[in-house]
Amino acid sequence: MEKRVLSLKVNGAVREAAVAPNAILLDVLREDLNLTGSKRGCDMGTCGCCAVQIDGKPRLACLTLAWQVEGREITTVEGLASPEGKLHPLQKAFAECGGSQCGFCTPGFLMNGAAFLKDHPTFTDAELREAVSGNLCRCTGYLPIFDAFRQAAKEMAAK
Repeated sequence: MEKRVLSLKVNGAVREAAVAPNAILLDVLREDLNLTGSKRGCDMGTCGCCAVQIDGKPRLACLTLAWQVEGREITTVEGLASPEGKLHPLQKAFAECGGSQCGFCTPGFLMNGAAFLKDHPTFTDAELREAVSGNLCRCTGYLPIFDAFRQAAKEMAAK
């Protein structure tokens, strides 16, 4: 299969990679751009650990063809912190609340969660459960994750 050069704007920088027409975004990010924060879990869109943001909206990188996002703003978990290295409030809260144990699902929760918190500064438990329903965690039982969301929302509201 013939490869073509794809220009992607990832975490604020334009990056190029020679990819096959059927290359999925997750592979391009991990293998070609060395952004390994997004994890490969199920390859079927059921676990959420490969979530990234495309133009600020969560999207599963394992189900997205790389050419579909050419010219759009892609944010990975590596780009969630500020350029100065200050953690996003949800990243900070995950660390403080024990939201990540093995850490495999954490990038997906963070990417979906950051978008959710931006659009929902206040939320009910039911709204939070719905927002993260596409993310699977096998370690925490979700309670520390939900605590992290609540803590991050409080911090973001205080700013």
